[in-house]
Amino acid sequence: MAVSQFPDGFLWGGALAANQAEGAYLEGGKGLTTVDMIPHGSHRMAVKLGLEPRFALREDEFYPSHQAIDFYHRYKDDIALMAEMGFTVFRTSIAWSRIYPQGDEQTPNAEGIAFYRDVFLECKKYGIEPLVTLCHFDVPMHLVREYGSWRNRKMVDFFTRYARTCFEAFDGLVKYWLTFNEINILLHSPFSGAGLVFDKHDNKEQVKYQAAHHELVASALATQIAHEINPENQVGCMLAGGNFYPWSCKPQDVWAALEKDRENLFFIDVQARGAYPAYAARMFREKGISIVTEPGDNDILRHTVDFVSFSYYASRCASAEMNEGNSSAANVVKSLKNPYIEASEWGWGIDPLGLRITMNMMYDRYQKPLFLVENGLGAKDEFNAQGEIIDDYRISYLREHIKAMGEAIEDGIPVMGYTTWGCIDLVSASTGEMSKRYGFVYVDRDDSGAGTLARTRKKSFYWYTKVISSNGADLD
Repeated sequence: MAVSQFPDGFLWGGALAANQAEGAYLEGGKGLTTVDMIPHGSHRMAVKLGLEPRFALREDEFYPSHQAIDFYHRYKDDIALMAEMGFTVFRTSIAWSRIYPQGDEQTPNAEGIAFYRDVFLECKKYGIEPLVTLCHFDVPMHLVREYGSWRNRKMVDFFTRYARTCFEAFDGLVKYWLTFNEINILLHSPFSGAGLVFDKHDNKEQVKYQAAHHELVASALATQIAHEINPENQVGCMLAGGNFYPWSCKPQDVWAALEKDRENLFFIDVQARGAYPAYAARMFREKGISIVTEPGDNDILRHTVDFVSFSYYASRCASAEMNEGNSSAANVVKSLKNPYIEASEWGWGIDPLGLRITMNMMYDRYQKPLFLVENGLGAKDEFNAQGEIIDDYRISYLREHIKAMGEAIEDGIPVMGYTTWGCIDLVSASTGEMSKRYGFVYVDRDDSGAGTLARTRKKSFYWYTKVISSNGADLD
């Protein structure tokens, strides 16, 4: 067998999110969250962007999160499938509104704590380390209605109470934590990212960056609390990653790409370095932004993360002439189409070398261990005449990205682990579709919510089992 580039103890596994997998949207004392208000269909994007306020459910719409793939009732079977593949890590999230249904209560929901305790104990039974995100695109709707979500400073206290509850309740079961999933998506998809809804009088940039400040303070405080409760806890931030390439070597295009990268890295610059970056002052000035802070905020922000986690699906392209007409949304982040790489069925560029480029950039910038916590190919999967799903396209995508990650390790970058996105098929965050599948395990459910929810192993299931057992040496 070939010698693996991956270090001993490298964590291999997959990732799900509560809002895309659990379902049971009002069971166990859970309250409504932002994602529960986001419909499938033509209104979805306007709601995600905070342009079409949704404070109540409508009977004429389908909400994919309400049942999702029913992980809430099937977690034991699903975790057994992960164990069969040999997972040593499982990334999931806690639904804030299962622990605090309204978000502003003084005491947590015991039923929610018991559910997650059972999930983490089930992981431990198989030697799987949980990697847990505290806020993965689901803010309790009560906090949106009553406080305006993250535009309100009170959210810092609500979130840190929730975080402390989780760190204490699951101490000894969970040691790897992420504060906010893809925190930079707040800028691109404000309602799904941070529960923000706009009215016509808002300076949207002011609202978004004020909310960002509150999230950054809350994240730093949560990091401090996690370390106080148990010094063994490791806390990471989470970036929707993927470098911007200049469309050409024209200096204006190079500058446009640099600015786009900074826009996405702004949050991680604060979380990993402990202070606002120098470029922020001019950016705020030119956008008419005036951040309201409290005494001591700068000291709080110095509580930096232990590692930098990120998603990587595609690289991006930017030019000085970029506009709505010539760019497409890849994971809601606008990008020009790169003519040098292939694209997925949903128009996301397939660029394994871009992963190595992104990882080198991030380690050069932060000098902290990296953890690739989302990577995968959304595709339509069909059964053949033998009742099998031969997803060679997914295997090819993952193989080339794992090779690129191995090259980044050879470049000298410390990498903690790798969790593929949607290891079991789940509801797509971007489109709300089930037909945009990522998993090693097929879930019988369609875009309208019909299906038995039965699980079926795909060809990639057996391939990934081999990858893990060889510690990444056998990718054939």
